[in-house]
Amino acid sequence: LMLGDSESEASWSEFFSWLKNRNLRGVDLVISDDHSGLVKAVRTHFQGVTWQRCQTHFMRNIMDATPKSVKDELYPHLRAILDAPDIGTARLLLNQTLEKFEKKAPKAMQVLESGFDDATAVLMLPEKYRRRLRTTNGVERLNEEIRRRERVIRIFPNRESVVRLIGALLMELDDKWTSGKKYLDMTEYLQWQKEQKQACDRNNVVHIR
Repeated sequence: LMLGDSESEASWSEFFSWLKNRNLRGVDLVISDDHSGLVKAVRTHFQGVTWQRCQTHFMRNIMDATPKSVKDELYPHLRAILDAPDIGTARLLLNQTLEKFEKKAPKAMQVLESGFDDATAVLMLPEKYRRRLRTTNGVERLNEEIRRRERVIRIFPNRESVVRLIGALLMELDDKWTSGKKYLDMTEYLQWQKEQKQACDRNNVVHIR
């Protein structure tokens, strides 16, 4: 747990540096919304990792830029893109949607096209893991639980009191996560990752005769 005064790039950078000093290693994927300070800090501190733009936030960004009269018609097309079984299908549906709505909702199509690659990065993963790794819904539920508790206090007398309250809540939730059903069983992912590395190594072999 670390307190920050804002969601600026500097605050996120401080937090990521702190995590790395606590021996955070081997990060493959970061899921977040498109907050500029956060994304810049991710790019700086976790170079080479895949960034997955939260699809819930992405959908909201597109719909906010869509004329009200077009929203009901556009929504199933967006859902089909994000639910596509592979990147080829997703890109095909993207092109069809851009063509159909470029005049009806030009601003929304700009948001869709510019954010497509980041919002569909999760399609590179095994299908089993995509649904829970394509949004920040898990951490959003955690944040809601924190907010529910802190609304009772309203104003904290000092930073130490914040740490005590939120720290106690997080310890309680950590116990549940540790002893309860796993949010994600990473066994298959680690095997898939090993196979990907082996395939990459084979492709990089140079044969000398």
